[in-house]
Amino acid sequence: MAISLANPTFLFSKPSLFLRRHCFRRSFTLSIPFSSSASSSSSLSSAVSTDKFRSQKWRQPVVSVLELGGVKIVRQDVVKDDPTNNVPDSIFSKLGMQLHKRDQHPLGILKNAIYDYFDTSYSNKFNKFDDLCPIVSVKENFDDVLVPADHVSRSYNDTYYIDSQTVLRCHTSAHQAELLRSGYTHFLVTGDVYRRDSIDSTHYPVFHQMEGVRVFSPDDWEASGMDATSYAAGDLKKCLEGLARHLFGAVEMRWVDTYFPFTNPSFELEIYFQEKWLEVLGCGVTEQEILRRSGKTNNVAWAFGLGLERLAMVLFEIPDIRLFWSTDERFTSQFSKGQLGVKFKPFSKYPPCYKDMSFWINESFTENNLCEVVRGVAGDLAEEVRLIDNFTNKKGMTSHCYRIAYRSMERSLTDEEINELQWNVREQAQNKLNVVLR
Repeated sequence: MAISLANPTFLFSKPSLFLRRHCFRRSFTLSIPFSSSASSSSSLSSAVSTDKFRSQKWRQPVVSVLELGGVKIVRQDVVKDDPTNNVPDSIFSKLGMQLHKRDQHPLGILKNAIYDYFDTSYSNKFNKFDDLCPIVSVKENFDDVLVPADHVSRSYNDTYYIDSQTVLRCHTSAHQAELLRSGYTHFLVTGDVYRRDSIDSTHYPVFHQMEGVRVFSPDDWEASGMDATSYAAGDLKKCLEGLARHLFGAVEMRWVDTYFPFTNPSFELEIYFQEKWLEVLGCGVTEQEILRRSGKTNNVAWAFGLGLERLAMVLFEIPDIRLFWSTDERFTSQFSKGQLGVKFKPFSKYPPCYKDMSFWINESFTENNLCEVVRGVAGDLAEEVRLIDNFTNKKGMTSHCYRIAYRSMERSLTDEEINELQWNVREQAQNKLNVVLR
């Protein structure tokens, strides 16, 4: 399962019929997302229309059309007038960017390094998918991977809903069940995933994950004298320890038992790197119910998931997750295809500007909603949103004070810009969150 290093675990969705009806309905030539070559990266290409950008000094431009292999998804398919829709333009603008498919980008370099490991270690046995549509059903994203009905990840505060039955995938696990039903037994799925989250140097509402799955038949474990679960768990640990050495070198490792709803037993792999323990990924033996629903009653499987940004930040020493989205040549020119671990050289030391905002909250207030407001106004100029004061008065009213740090990675911000941003944040918070400013 695709498990972020910092975010709560989410899971999977249902592509076949749904993808044909949604992502592929405007295609001149209908194509099934899993019909592309299995042994290499899928053939669907992504191109983002640039002539529709809105040009503003500090706002994130909004792409009006996403094209996936000739299939257009217009803005109204993602940001629409539905009472359950909570996808802002700032998120729609990221659809189709597919940073993981750029060979000279840190995320693409890392993805290809992982591909090299699996191609070498398993003789090109693993099928690779890196362009599956990020619009998935609630069933695929949650139900098919056994996420409980009351799990926090299903909340509108945590997930981007297009409508009550459709979301932007929270994890690449949203494609696991479909691929298993389609007959794949060894596969890697890489893609952009979307979660409503806090604002700081390691969290961003769009990031990239890779999921790996391997299915075994009785012939694989019966000769070993081991039970199926022990055999799969042993093979999983051997595989992922090899991956860690491939990426980080001869590092000390340890396995930590954990819990995920979709694997049992479940583990986290940690490595001792740069004088501290670093969580690399989550993994486990796939729950039999997932295999049973996929028609693989007599099989056992393992699955793992990792967040590309988190590993890339460590390997390339990139200090802020926003930099992955930078188009500044001072950033992009530092990286080359196949060069894993080139150390990033900071090119700007522009100081942050801090603005405080205090207000009385209501029962429906959440910090994630405030962060969405800030991102909607300031885009990537918002570096951090942090609660610095919290008190309740004698009338039972609760006040929060948040400190917002504004900073550009590429230029100095003017006082006029920052004051305008802060004024708009205050206005939007009051109007959209129904808070009472102090």
